[in-house]
Amino acid sequence: MYRGFNLIMKDLTDEKFFKIGQELFNEDKVEVEKNLKHFTTTNGSLNGSKMKEDWFPLVNADIFLSHSHKDKKTAIVLAGWLYELFNIKVFIDSCIWGYADDLLRILDKRYCLNPNGKAFNYSKRNFSTSHIHMMLSTALAMMIDKTECLFFLNTPSSISCSDTINKVESPWIYAEITLSQVVQKKIPQRRQKEEIKNYLIKGIVNEDLRIQFEVSLKHLTDINADSLINWKKIVSRKNPNDALDNLYDLNPIVDLINLNG
Repeated sequence: MYRGFNLIMKDLTDEKFFKIGQELFNEDKVEVEKNLKHFTTTNGSLNGSKMKEDWFPLVNADIFLSHSHKDKKTAIVLAGWLYELFNIKVFIDSCIWGYADDLLRILDKRYCLNPNGKAFNYSKRNFSTSHIHMMLSTALAMMIDKTECLFFLNTPSSISCSDTINKVESPWIYAEITLSQVVQKKIPQRRQKEEIKNYLIKGIVNEDLRIQFEVSLKHLTDINADSLINWKKIVSRKNPNDALDNLYDLNPIVDLINLNG
């Protein structure tokens, strides 16, 4: 990952771009193997690495889009807009990967039911959940590291700004933003000379259970709808690298040292 942006937005409802986004994700959506026998080893255990690769494989994308599940339609519209205008591919986990809950349901029905078959064993259910969530969180970390850029879709559904501290209720948003803060920042080779030049010039879940996490957005560059419009105005070619470079140039990094650790 090279750059991260805090995209402050309201709902997007453009049906044209929603359709483009949907069609794009339908092409890339992973067909997962739902029969556990394909993941069973000779000793009877399940191959967790193979399950993760099947359900949560790495795909090619330019932008990782972190968002609330309540904003999924807005996220798809934004993905369609970015692809249509700039040929930029966006990664949205729920649109590409199989749902973690589906995999959990398959495991639980086979391994976690009580002998009466009417209820799940609490301890076994916690054990299966920890495995699947670890697979998902590991895959998310690898995708954030793989993509060049991260957009956090900052809406009232994703973050609470009622006080001076930003708070989120989604553990997945918390994980994604935190990961984007700690993953190694990698300057694309095409931009290394430009960044050095700039530096020399400037010197620089269950809905009833609510748990909030304090999250820092200081490492993300604030942008909004007007920023996207200005970006659109200066892009002359539908090349994702050119388009992303234009975005970076419009929103320069304050301190290059942070990129190099």
